[in-house]
Amino acid sequence: METIFRKAAIASGLIEPPQWDYCQRLLRFRCATEEQPVSLDRQDELLRSILMEQGAITAYQAAQLKEGQHKFKLGPYVITDFIAQGGMGQVFKAVHHVMGRECAVKVVPARKATPDAIAGFHREIRLLAKLDCTYLVRAYDAGQDGVVHYLITEYVPGMDLRRLIKAQGPLPQEQAARIIMQAAMGLDYAHGQGIVHRDVKPGNILVTPDGIVKVSDVGLAGFTANLMDDPRAGKIVGTPDYLSPEQIRTPLEVGPVSDVYSLGCTLYYAICGKVPFPGGDTAQKVRMHLEETPFHPRRFAPNISEEFVEIIAEMMDKNPNKRTQSCAEVVSRLEPWAMQSAALHQPRMSRGPWSAPPLPQLDSESTATREDNLQETSIQSNDSNQANELLPENLQSMPQLVFVTPIKERNSASMLIALTIAILLPPALLVGAIVGYLIALR
Repeated sequence: METIFRKAAIASGLIEPPQWDYCQRLLRFRCATEEQPVSLDRQDELLRSILMEQGAITAYQAAQLKEGQHKFKLGPYVITDFIAQGGMGQVFKAVHHVMGRECAVKVVPARKATPDAIAGFHREIRLLAKLDCTYLVRAYDAGQDGVVHYLITEYVPGMDLRRLIKAQGPLPQEQAARIIMQAAMGLDYAHGQGIVHRDVKPGNILVTPDGIVKVSDVGLAGFTANLMDDPRAGKIVGTPDYLSPEQIRTPLEVGPVSDVYSLGCTLYYAICGKVPFPGGDTAQKVRMHLEETPFHPRRFAPNISEEFVEIIAEMMDKNPNKRTQSCAEVVSRLEPWAMQSAALHQPRMSRGPWSAPPLPQLDSESTATREDNLQETSIQSNDSNQANELLPENLQSMPQLVFVTPIKERNSASMLIALTIAILLPPALLVGAIVGYLIALR
């Protein structure tokens, strides 16, 4: 009997017929091993598990197929997972079915595909096509499948800065500096192309497991030289927690320093774990960006330096003319702290009491040098068993090198002979034994 899952799986085109037949045989075998009669729901559960084990479908695809959804292809791309819900549309993980390259797919749902939305989407595609920077999410492709418009960008593993802070808490100033510095490098490149982002925030700063940062979502970006061609020009565009004062007062005069302000708010969030003006509705947040000063960062992060506080304050100056004037300047000011962060990630070479000593270097160096090295790596202890306990467990069973001098071996043997003579011979002959021992020492 065909279930909803099986009908959807066949209709999806994800599974080749030979693979489907093989998984069906595995299903019959596993059903035969069940102690109780296997229901259709249980069969579907086993079949989903088998298909995922064989790499035919992903967990996301399995969940969608269970609900009867079978549309996973957009042009030459196959959707494999869900990433996020954006303001304009949804973002999925996908793979090119020929090249096998993983990518991210941003789609505009049919219900939101108004003429203005599609025009904005195409505008975003054109903007992204002009950008090629390590610290910006790159665009690969764009297209239309039926009524669905989609944009293909590089897939960035890891998580955005907002989720990172939510998961791990506020960052030390060195790590925060390293992340924000890379974001500033990406924004500086965009500014050099005449583009201002206008929605810089933690959710748009992606951090990979390797610590590489990429700024995403330039859909709200605009050409600073031609804002009048932007249908959103003159409107407040961005996220209330990170809006610059000029984005509120004079939206037509937005420039690179507006991104500097938003990036300063983002740095504040990374250090404090809180937005500059928490609480309140949108209108209240807008007023606070215009009139009020945030809590001092040391209220939430008492260990940060005064110099670092000054960097945040100057990035968030409400007067654009007094604010840090470029993202390039942000990079130069954060670089000393960012370099300290890089040093913290390097392995420490000093040996602790629980680490094994390095092996001796048995090469062509002089005997005196080798002896010095052996003396440095030895464990200083009068009890060899106690010294052995300090070694890692996997090294305790290894044979240990013992270095002794021949003269000491001879002294130990002579002492044993002397003691044996002292026990077996009468006291009258003890003097002779002592004399023999002294002779042996020479």
